[in-house]
Amino acid sequence: MDRRSFIKKAGVASAGAAASTVLAAPAIAQENEKITWRLTSSFPKALDTIFGGAEDIAARVAAATDGNFTIQTYAAGEIVPGLQAADAVTAGTVEMCHTCSYYYVGKDPTFAIGTAIPFGLNARLTNSWFYNGNGNTLLNEFYAKHNLYGMIAGNTGAQMGGWFRKEINTVDDLKGIKMRIAGLAGKVVEKLGVVPQQIAGGDIYPALEKGTIDAAEWVGPYDDQKLGFYKVAKYYYYPAFWEGGPVIHAFVNLDKWNALPKRYQAVLQDACSFANTNMMAKYDAKNPIAIKELVNAGTVLRPFSQEILEACFNAAQEVYADISATNPDFKKIYEDQVAFKREGYLWMQLSEYTFDTFMMIQQRNGKL
Repeated sequence: MDRRSFIKKAGVASAGAAASTVLAAPAIAQENEKITWRLTSSFPKALDTIFGGAEDIAARVAAATDGNFTIQTYAAGEIVPGLQAADAVTAGTVEMCHTCSYYYVGKDPTFAIGTAIPFGLNARLTNSWFYNGNGNTLLNEFYAKHNLYGMIAGNTGAQMGGWFRKEINTVDDLKGIKMRIAGLAGKVVEKLGVVPQQIAGGDIYPALEKGTIDAAEWVGPYDDQKLGFYKVAKYYYYPAFWEGGPVIHAFVNLDKWNALPKRYQAVLQDACSFANTNMMAKYDAKNPIAIKELVNAGTVLRPFSQEILEACFNAAQEVYADISATNPDFKKIYEDQVAFKREGYLWMQLSEYTFDTFMMIQQRNGKL
């Protein structure tokens, strides 16, 4: 091949490569589409662990998309009040929120199952039901009716039963107690004489301090210490039988979710999964330290009596039967979870319970 022929052919090849690059550019640009969303949280920034779930989501999404998919996070009250976060997503005021599904039981009691219901699942079984059972599918069928798409994005583990101004030894001691308590747990304890109140996290302390309420549950030692409840209520009860493994959800406006590129949907799902795991890990690391500090500050730990737990369990069954009789969405999802729970706890009696019980005995005996 002579020199002129080679240069001519090389020139044609170079031009073709250049054209290919030019043609490919729009496709590359499309793949790196720039999107900015706003996320409103139901939690104040001071609660760094639970609010931190939203920050984890935003950071992971930005890192995975080279900053092309940006989620701006806002604390409760910065855009809308904490208990209206999902309403803002439904309406399209914001694209996304980080909240608890059970805050919206006033719309439909089925929302409670998305977070936790009394005597429901622990954190391990909750993850299993959502990820490998029917939980996520069934609840998203329900959420779609409210223009929402949900992804689990946090879990606190089994919570504490709350702060009381006086000792609660019997079922009769519950009568007349005004208690901040969320979800269907309010319906359950109401059957035993409690007067339930739903109050956002940042408003609980002043309500306890002023005597507007007599008791309050929130999450657990780390968050409760930050909120200062031990300063205005002495007795700290456990466990929160209504929240054995409560989920914090990331809700996305359904239209925005459907319009989101598939690759970004996958990124967001992965980010929510990380937030779910990381929140649980943070609480498991921070709660042991906080509970010691609370006790040293004068907090008195008390277990709910067997009498109270049995009475609440029976009341819960009545609540579920009443709701199921008139609400087919609740009935369908609740019965699926019960079936999953029945098998899950059969296995956990042999595995987790036996192992954990032995190790706790060693801890109490000072061998760890």
